[in-house]
Amino acid sequence: MIATPPAVPATNAPPDPHLYKIRDLIYRAAGIFHPDNKLRLLEDRCSRRLQELGVKTFREYLERLSHQTSGREEMVKLLNEITIGETCFFRNRTQLDALRSVVLPRILANRSAALPKKLRFWSAGCSTGEEPYTLAMFLAEECALLLKGWSFEIQATDLNEHSLAHAHAGVYGDYSVRNVNTHYRQRYFVPVENQLRIGPEARKTITFSRLNLLDAPHMALMRNMDVIFCANVLIYFDLQSKRSAIEQFHSSLQPHGYLFLGHSESLYGVTDKFKLVHFPSATGYAKALPTTGS
Repeated sequence: MIATPPAVPATNAPPDPHLYKIRDLIYRAAGIFHPDNKLRLLEDRCSRRLQELGVKTFREYLERLSHQTSGREEMVKLLNEITIGETCFFRNRTQLDALRSVVLPRILANRSAALPKKLRFWSAGCSTGEEPYTLAMFLAEECALLLKGWSFEIQATDLNEHSLAHAHAGVYGDYSVRNVNTHYRQRYFVPVENQLRIGPEARKTITFSRLNLLDAPHMALMRNMDVIFCANVLIYFDLQSKRSAIEQFHSSLQPHGYLFLGHSESLYGVTDKFKLVHFPSATGYAKALPTTGS
């Protein structure tokens, strides 16, 4: 027998009043805000949890989310439904070009006396893992020349447990790998049943973990980063939440570190602590003016 999903109001009916309170709980937990014109999307994602739990109304579901002991666990599951991302390998090639031609040479010049010679990267909002694996492959290629004598590590974090499980598994279909050339496929992937699995060389430098960008105590542990990538995450935040996350990124970066956002994202009106840097075909943000180079 097929289960019947919870009743959802007709499109022209006003949202359930308890949905607004659920929206507030989500905002307090993760900084993700659903404006009124996005409430139908939130309603759909919540309805999936109602069906899974066998709960009849949004009022009952709100009570579950508000429960002192079990509410936190259910909030994590709801956030898994809300924060479903879509990405692919080598999605932001122009940022990688900027990394190779400008950012890494400047960082290496400023850290020439550093010991150990290790660079730290952070993929914040890594989704299903394509971004950090792309970065790992790219940096592995650079170790022969530009990064000779240096090692690197990548911290990859996301709010969504399902996405992190996918990233850990490291198995991808045609859509995700459509931009991966033959060299990378042969060196860094293993064919598995009409899909490709990430091999050990790209895995060994990455640590995946769940992290809420508004969780200040845990964010405070993310220190001494040289470059942070945070693409298409802040678009879900309101201004206050953006400022909080960006403040944490600023604290996490080395004095001459860089921040890359999604192509359509900007820090205009959010903070003046970063300097906008124009690269060929890309933009980024520097924590401070470089002391070498132009």
